[in-house]
Amino acid sequence: MADPYSTLGIARTASEKEIKSAYRKLAKELHPDRNKDNPKASERFSDATKAYDLLSDSAKRAQFDRGEIDMEGNPTNPFGGFSGGPGGGFGGGAGARRSYSADDLGGFSPDDMDLGDLFEGLFGGGKPRGGARGGMGGGQRRGGFDARPSPPPKKGADIQYRLAVPFIDAAAGVDQRITLADGKTIDLKLPAGVEDGTQMRLRGKGHDGPGGKGDGLVIVEVGSHPFFRRDGDHIRMDLPLTLDEAIRGAKVKCPTVDGPVMLTIKPGTNGGTVMRLGGKGWTKKGGKRGDQLVTLEIQLPEDLDALSEKLGDWSDPGKPREKFGL
Repeated sequence: MADPYSTLGIARTASEKEIKSAYRKLAKELHPDRNKDNPKASERFSDATKAYDLLSDSAKRAQFDRGEIDMEGNPTNPFGGFSGGPGGGFGGGAGARRSYSADDLGGFSPDDMDLGDLFEGLFGGGKPRGGARGGMGGGQRRGGFDARPSPPPKKGADIQYRLAVPFIDAAAGVDQRITLADGKTIDLKLPAGVEDGTQMRLRGKGHDGPGGKGDGLVIVEVGSHPFFRRDGDHIRMDLPLTLDEAIRGAKVKCPTVDGPVMLTIKPGTNGGTVMRLGGKGWTKKGGKRGDQLVTLEIQLPEDLDALSEKLGDWSDPGKPREKFGL
């Protein structure tokens, strides 16, 4: 990552509001979801995020500006500048020395500072004095040195997919093939009880990031069907019968999501009768199947004159609407 100020395109005197505004603008422009075919945009997005994380923390920003931590938030060579030669002290590199004020050393002057105590704060070593002392972890500060551990690197952004699944496949739990953003295809096993809007997570199938790949999020869209209807764990449909099939009885084919089956129609079957086909419905969350409920509908012939001629003067003496008081 370049200098965080340069990465965000701001001055070193930028306010918190200007830092946040610059990051939002870059994040909107470089977000991986808007740059799926541009890996460099993903890298710039990651750099901008790390730059914002550093500069939006006032303590870390101050440390960076003083040269105490680098752009990744790590201490800038806290050991290499110590010299046991004449003059002692802490240097900034070969041939260079930096003098520390009382403020730099936590309020002590060089004359009354205990070096053992300073090293204990830096390295977690030394003997406890007046109670337990913390080491490098736990966010302890000594002499302006921030010993807090850096946050773990962020994973890459997730990639969202929409998977259109035919009604029959969803009902029977048929595996589906999907093509990922990298061009690879995989077979997905639909979860039992799948429905429209169900989400499936594919670990490690998202964008690359400093902390590894993000995930793939698959949203299932179950299609409709011309004559099947879902009713909870059951599937409903209407099956037409001819008048003679209903009167005399018959064996007729009935479609199911698993293929056609034969139904036995009893003589004198009324329209509206519901027949149940066990285990031919939707796949439940437990793995078992619901039922298919078939409503029989009596369909009159197109040539009603021929039927009327055969009936002659006959009329049905039944009173089908008597239960309504009519």
